[in-house]
Amino acid sequence: MMYVKCPECGEQSEYSKENEHRPFCSRRCQLLDLGAWASEDRKITGEEVFLEEEDPDTRH
Repeated sequence: MMYVKCPECGEQSEYSKENEHRPFCSRRCQLLDLGAWASEDRKITGEEVFLEEEDPDTRH
């Protein structure tokens, strides 16, 4: 059996098909991580991308 460190809390977590939350140890840690990404507390570093403003006449 393979174990990994939970990315959220650091506890050992079983990395197998039986752990539906892998690589997280629990649903709670999985949701905490998702919330951090959704609120942009966590980001992938890089240059910001700005899209050109759409022409209001071409919107459908």
